Amino acid sequence: MSAALEPGWLAVLEEEFEKEYMIKLKAFLQEEKQRGATIYPKGADIFNALNTTPFDEVKVVILGQDPYHGVGQAHGLSFSVQRGVAVPPSLKNIYKELETDIEGFKTPNHGYLTHWAEQGVLLLNATLTVRASEAGSHQNQGWEIFTDEIIKSLSQKREHIVFLLWGKYAQQKATLIDQKKHYVLTAAHPSPFSAYNGFFGSKHFSKANQLLVQNNLKPIDWNLQA
Repeated sequence: MSAALEPGWLAVLEEEFEKEYMIKLKAFLQEEKQRGATIYPKGADIFNALNTTPFDEVKVVILGQDPYHGVGQAHGLSFSVQRGVAVPPSLKNIYKELETDIEGFKTPNHGYLTHWAEQGVLLLNATLTVRASEAGSHQNQGWEIFTDEIIKSLSQKREHIVFLLWGKYAQQKATLIDQKKHYVLTAAHPSPFSAYNGFFGSKHFSKANQLLVQNNLKPIDWNLQA
């Protein structure tokens, strides 16, 4: 699984692929396939977040929990769906917040967030695969150990990254981040169940850009082309 990784990520994560938890995870995924389970995203997209946002270019991290489990949705970027797929409720709320936070932001007619990832926004899920139609079905199989290592590597080897932690699950990851070197912004999850409890009005997108500019880094263009 490691061969296809972006060189910067491969340099910091290569040893993970030889560890016992990863060997067990590979065996679990092979068993899933052998019994005919459909797994999302497709194999080539599992590490899409890492390959689209190189290690040395990460400026912002947006942490999700699980890939989407519906047909054609997941493509390896948290909160993002492929073009032609209906925009999920949490992403609709992200767009609502952007409309009030970023001057000139126009909600697009799609949920394809690759433009963010290409600018340095690491759209990372804690679990990188899921069984079709079964939310959370690949949790606690080893992915979380791997993605925690991603967060720790960024914390240790980089500086001035803005981590956007939405909801209790993501906020638990704050303990992995050196907040003397990085910035952690927390808010409620953008899900319809919790967005009104503090996600709306959090202004995380403009705050992230202010922090980047403060450190002489180019801000993120949050607008998405049609």
